[in-house]
Amino acid sequence: MNDIKMDRKEFIQKTILGLVAMNTLSNLKAFTDTLPIQSKRMPALFTSHGNPMDIPMTKEQRPFWNELFKLGNTLQKDYEVKAALVVSAHWCTKGTFVNISSEQKQIYDYYGFPDEYYKVYYKAKGAPDMAREVKKMIPSVTETTDWGLDHGAWPMLMHLFPNGNIPVFQMSIDYYAKPEYHYELGKQLKPLRDKGVLIIGSGSHIHNLQLAGQKMRKNDMTPFGWEIEYDTWLKKQIDERSFVNIINYENSHKLGTLAAPTPDHYVPVLYSLGMTDSSDGIRYFYEAPPSLPAFSERSFIIQ
Repeated sequence: MNDIKMDRKEFIQKTILGLVAMNTLSNLKAFTDTLPIQSKRMPALFTSHGNPMDIPMTKEQRPFWNELFKLGNTLQKDYEVKAALVVSAHWCTKGTFVNISSEQKQIYDYYGFPDEYYKVYYKAKGAPDMAREVKKMIPSVTETTDWGLDHGAWPMLMHLFPNGNIPVFQMSIDYYAKPEYHYELGKQLKPLRDKGVLIIGSGSHIHNLQLAGQKMRKNDMTPFGWEIEYDTWLKKQIDERSFVNIINYENSHKLGTLAAPTPDHYVPVLYSLGMTDSSDGIRYFYEAPPSLPAFSERSFIIQ
């Protein structure tokens, strides 16, 4: 009992000394918060996750993978990345869910590929404390353990953080929600940038699987041509911060619904843009011309 009293006394003394050393209210709040505020705000990303055909390729074989690898090195050198939150095009639900699992299963949610595509492994821990913070911030989000890392997340993460040393969790896309909903949800997630969470929207500005399939079944990998027009227009809207046009993509450009006939791959960009402040810059870390029909890999970092 005496030992316990001595330990408690010592703890109280050290706590008081620590509090005295904190000379601002913000520091005191950081000391008492579950997830402390960091001195350096984390960037946010929007990235393509590539297409399943590229999964077995190395970063030496695939320029896009190599850019992700270089970006990951830079992020870990310049920031203290506590966790990554991925809003993936491949987890679509009715309502919005966040995965609070401490262990993340790898989901091979693509079908009919050769065996080698199912022998690529990526192992990363979950971030349950960070995931529960999402629920605290946005009470309408539902916690779940019924997911893992799908192919909108792990193929990209295995190059961004190849050692699997960054805990990661996913938040689903409400497939039935309006574009404005996704943008506003991104704005609500913004405080996580101050707590060491790298938030990644993972999808594609242009993703028309039906049109792409028509060509690819004939072994024709050439773009239709309209992809460059729409990709150029989207870049202009981002550069000019005309986010309202990106939110209203179904009506703001004649190619909007052709480029994104379903919302799943498009709306992740709205989460990323929702986390943008007026003081942030936006840099494209990958913007090669479309390499496949009805597809874009334009990717950017907000910081």
